Amino acid sequence: MAADDLALEEFPESTALATMDEAGDKSAADLSTVFDVPVNISAVLGKAHMTVAQLLKLNRGSVLELDRKVGEAIDIFVNNRLVARGEVVVVEDRLGVTMTEIIKTEDSAA
Repeated sequence: MAADDLALEEFPESTALATMDEAGDKSAADLSTVFDVPVNISAVLGKAHMTVAQLLKLNRGSVLELDRKVGEAIDIFVNNRLVARGEVVVVEDRLGVTMTEIIKTEDSAA
């Protein structure tokens, strides 16, 4: 039997309960084993659709119109999965993103 086939109740109780605190909630300390796992984070300002001919005509100084309006929230993806929306901010001389909304999916609600 492969490890993927094992149900939670087939593991020792101490393993199943190790990720829960007294109230049954998960805590940040339970995630310590994944703290060093790298993730890819993307902040998408907007999208544009064009033909290859239009793409080849772009050069320095070309303006690319996106499908978003000024002030509209941008999408924040983690490993190509939408997790939040936010706003672009300037921190010293660098761009950053302030998260304004966390996206909850059915998968993460369980």
